[in-house]
Amino acid sequence: MSAPILSLRGVETRIGRYHILHGVEFDVPEGGLTMLLGRNGAGKTTTLRTIMGLWRASAGEIRFAGRDITRMSTPEIAMLGIAYVPESMAIFADLTVRENLVLAARQGPPERKRLEWIFARFSALERFWHLPAGHLSGGQKQMLAVARAIVEPRRLLLVDEPTKGLAPAIVANMIEAFRELKDGATSLLVVEQNFAFARRLGNGVAVMDDGRVAHTGDMAQFAADDALQQHLLGLGMDAHQ
Repeated sequence: MSAPILSLRGVETRIGRYHILHGVEFDVPEGGLTMLLGRNGAGKTTTLRTIMGLWRASAGEIRFAGRDITRMSTPEIAMLGIAYVPESMAIFADLTVRENLVLAARQGPPERKRLEWIFARFSALERFWHLPAGHLSGGQKQMLAVARAIVEPRRLLLVDEPTKGLAPAIVANMIEAFRELKDGATSLLVVEQNFAFARRLGNGVAVMDDGRVAHTGDMAQFAADDALQQHLLGLGMDAHQ
């Protein structure tokens, strides 16, 4: 692993009267996939949204590729090469699959080679190319949400619960797509409750608890430490298959 592509130092986030993040600190190395784990309500989604500028950090610093992005707007952050896939998927239901992907491509119509790569992993998107996205199944909408984020090469991909509610066959396709992305030019920070997915794909891990980062380290070492999993997550990974 090389130097971090993303660093959070002392990040605080307040939403109204609620203080959600309390001095969050961790790094995402350039290359590979970092898992962001933790119990429900630990602050994982807030962390992704704060990185993306959707919620503004009230204190601390977020740096991407050595550049301070803490006060940047979401469009400015996206233009640096960061894409975000929210748990809600945020697709345009009234637009076709094709129109969703064209809108997500900042540099004009998507390259055919890139589309062929996406279709090879998410074949339903090619099959329903001209169908309104609102007619897709939940799993197909999740495929489209991920495809929108990667329709152009990105330096960093933030993904919130990509396998939630998906059938095993679709999860397998998602694993293959993420593996190829992380082995290429894209770094990933992924929030995930599917620990089989996390163990298979994660290079590094950051575990959150009550708005703080309680542990960072190597994913393989964390996956092998049942006592640490019990302490930080309440259950071992083997109980989350």
